[in-house]
Amino acid sequence: MIIQQVIDFLEELAPLHYAEGFDNVGLLVGNKETEITSILVTHDTLEKVIDEAIEKNCNLIVSFHPIVFSGLKKITGNTYVERVVIKAIQNNIAIFAIHTALDNAWNGVNAIICKKLGLENQNILIPKKETIKKLVTFIPKAQVENLRQALFNAGAGSLGNYDHCSFNLEGTGSFKPNEESNPTIGKKGETHYEAETQIGITFPAHLESKVLKTLFENHPYEEVAYEVTTLENVNQKIGMGMIAELPEAMDEVAFLKFVKTKMNCGIIKHTKLLGKKIKKVAVLGDQEVLQLEQQNVQEQIFLLLQI
Repeated sequence: MIIQQVIDFLEELAPLHYAEGFDNVGLLVGNKETEITSILVTHDTLEKVIDEAIEKNCNLIVSFHPIVFSGLKKITGNTYVERVVIKAIQNNIAIFAIHTALDNAWNGVNAIICKKLGLENQNILIPKKETIKKLVTFIPKAQVENLRQALFNAGAGSLGNYDHCSFNLEGTGSFKPNEESNPTIGKKGETHYEAETQIGITFPAHLESKVLKTLFENHPYEEVAYEVTTLENVNQKIGMGMIAELPEAMDEVAFLKFVKTKMNCGIIKHTKLLGKKIKKVAVLGDQEVLQLEQQNVQEQIFLLLQI
């Protein structure tokens, strides 16, 4: 297995496209084509984490927080960040950070916290905007079903809790190939009229390259007419934090003790109690990582989170 395969695995869980703009996620150090010996999963890539990776023969570190947030103008070893990068490069250790991409993923940090607390009826607290796009294209009626199915297979056609969504409009297209063209339909120098279908289909923003590649590979025309727009629809599956509910309402002190036990916390900080029953809970991952039981590497990657 190479590093790129692990990146693909992680991106399926938490697409880097949806990380916050201030963040620095993805492969920070290393070559994506490198064969993996073993993987170390961590919350922060500290110097002692690099030492542990060396000791355990791990050449890929999957970290929640990125070791590099902004550009390094020099790497001399004067800071711990520089020392980590130097030691990682010297020992052929790659570093991948996932941070707010996992925060914003539907099955990411906040979903795991909800599961840990037994919360129900989960919804995104702060939906991320501009994450749904729409492709409109025109294709001869004879090829429309093949293209539509290929786009569905590429991940297009999803909207909220629905998939295979599209809108189709019949019409007549016209075009006149010039002498430098290589038309698959029609003749050079002659205006051609073709019975066409206009397809409108939604897709997640992070799949735009894949969707367009699929369009070009499955469209018969030499020049494909298409447009991509960003929709105003609220994305129900991507965003920061979650709102969920306890199966049964609890008083505040009992709830705090419950959280402390479930999250294996030594201390819980809280604001002044209000004397109200707690039923609806807002969850927003931050600061610390859950202490997870020993599991295989893939399970650790899936459950990596902070509270």
